Amino acid sequence: MSTLERTRDWLRAHPLALDAALATGVLACMAAGSFVDPHGENGTTWSARTPDALSLVLMVLGAGALVFRRRAPMKVLAATGAFSLAELVTGDPRAPVVMSAVVALYTVASTTDRPTTWRVGLVTMTVLTAVAMLAGPLPWYAQENLGIFAWTGMAAAAGDAVRSRRAFVHAIRERAERAERTREEEARRRVAEERLRIARDLHDVVAHHIALVNVQAGVASHVMDKRPDQAKEALAHVREASRSALNELRATVGLLRQTGDPEAPTEPAPGLARLDQLADTFRNAGLPVEVARSDQGPTLPAAVDLAAYRVIQEALTNVRKHAGPQAKAEVSVVRVGDNVEVTVLDNGPGQNIGPQEGGGHGLLGMRERATAIGGSCTAGPRYGGGFRVHAILPVKNRAPALGDPV
Repeated sequence: MSTLERTRDWLRAHPLALDAALATGVLACMAAGSFVDPHGENGTTWSARTPDALSLVLMVLGAGALVFRRRAPMKVLAATGAFSLAELVTGDPRAPVVMSAVVALYTVASTTDRPTTWRVGLVTMTVLTAVAMLAGPLPWYAQENLGIFAWTGMAAAAGDAVRSRRAFVHAIRERAERAERTREEEARRRVAEERLRIARDLHDVVAHHIALVNVQAGVASHVMDKRPDQAKEALAHVREASRSALNELRATVGLLRQTGDPEAPTEPAPGLARLDQLADTFRNAGLPVEVARSDQGPTLPAAVDLAAYRVIQEALTNVRKHAGPQAKAEVSVVRVGDNVEVTVLDNGPGQNIGPQEGGGHGLLGMRERATAIGGSCTAGPRYGGGFRVHAILPVKNRAPALGDPV
C-alpha cells in the first residue's frame, strides 16, 4: 500500500482531523485573498495592506467553525453566515470571510435531503447577496456581490450532486447485497429440497429391496435342509433384489457426483413401464399382486411417472411388511381426465403403520411426492379390513406455488 493510500485511509478513519486540515486550508485561502486589491490602479493587484483586526478575527472564527461541520452542519452554516454578514457590513475593503459560509453550505447540501438544500440554499444566497449589495461600499452590481451569489449557488448545487451520487451508490450496494442474500437463501432452499428428494429416493429403494431380501433370506433359511431347490430359488431372488438395490442406490447417489464425471449414471429413473417387473419381485417374495391398468394416453412427464412408481413401490412394501402372510394386493392405474389415479389395496388382517403410529417415513414420503408435483395422496384402513392407498397425480406437472398450503 502506498503512502497516499495509507494517508487517505487514515483521514477516513479520523474525519475530525480531515475537517481541521480543511479549515486550515480555508483560513489560508481567506488570508491570502485579503491581500488582493481588486480596485487597484491597474486592475486586480497584490498589495501589502494588512486586514484589520476584526476581519482577522472573523476569518479565524469562520475557519474554526468548519472543524465541526460534520457534527452540526446547520449550526456551522448559521455561525459562518453570521461571521460573513458581519464582514460584509463592516469590512472596507472586505475580507473573503464568506468563503467559510460557502463550504458550510456545501456540507449542509451534501448531508441533508433535496428540499432542505433548496430552502437553506435559497435563504443563504438571498441574505448574503442582498446584504452585500445594500450594505457595502461597492455598487450593487459589483463583481464581488455577484460572485457571492454565484459561489453560494454552486456550493448548494455541488453538495446536492454529491449527496445524490452517494445515495445512488448506496442503493446499488444495498441492491447487490440484497441480491446476494436472496441468491444464498435460494441456494439453501434448493439444497434442502434436493436433500429431501434424495432422502425419499433412498428410503424407497432401501425399504423395498431390503424387505424383499429379508423375506427371501428367511425362506431360504427355513427350507435349506428339506428343500434345497426352493432355497436356491430364494437365494437367487435375494441376489436379484440386492443387485437391483445396488443399481438404484448407485443411480441415486451418482447424482451427487461432479459434472462431467464419466461414471455418472445415464440410466433413466424408474417409471410405470417397469410396473410389471416391480409386481413380479413381490410375487417372488410371496405376495400375490394383481395389476390393472387403463392409463393409455400421452406419455407421462418424468416426475409424474417416477412419483406413481414410487407410490406403488412403497405401498406394496408396506403391504408385505405389515399386512400379514396371507395378504393379497391389488394395484390399479387409471387415467381420469388430466390426472392419473393410482390405487393400492390389500385385504390383509394386519395393520399398515404410518409415521404417526410409530412407523417409518413411507406414508409421509408418498404424500410429499404427490404434493411436490401438485397432486395428493391419502392412505388409511379399508372398511371391512385391509388398507388403501390412493394417489391423484396431475398429468401436467402443477407444482404448488411458493406460499401455498401443503
